[in-house]
Amino acid sequence: MDTPTLVYDDDCGFCTWCARRIAEQSDVTLVGFSDLDAETRERLPENYEECAHLVTAEAVYSCGKSIEEAILQSEVGGDLRPVVDLFRQFENYGTFRERAYRAVADRRDLFGKVVSSDPPAR
Repeated sequence: MDTPTLVYDDDCGFCTWCARRIAEQSDVTLVGFSDLDAETRERLPENYEECAHLVTAEAVYSCGKSIEEAILQSEVGGDLRPVVDLFRQFENYGTFRERAYRAVADRRDLFGKVVSSDPPAR
């Protein structure tokens, strides 16, 4: 897998909107849960439908870490990297990042009322 792949809930309008914004500013390929191939699916955690994942040749990043890594690979990532590197020095940063991700993910319906995209055609 040469190009990083962002795996997301393509039944969620808010998730689709977010994934498309990331893809517009990076070389990340998008794959919805409904379009997973067997090889990619095998690399994901058992409960993969609980959050987004960034799949690269070297690793699989899940939940908040997946969005962080995807953004760092985007056009704005170079400017954000020093800030993220600084935050990563703090012991509780990973916990904070994952709680922030979960706080948004658990309110997708609410955020989807503000920004949303139609899921991909099947």
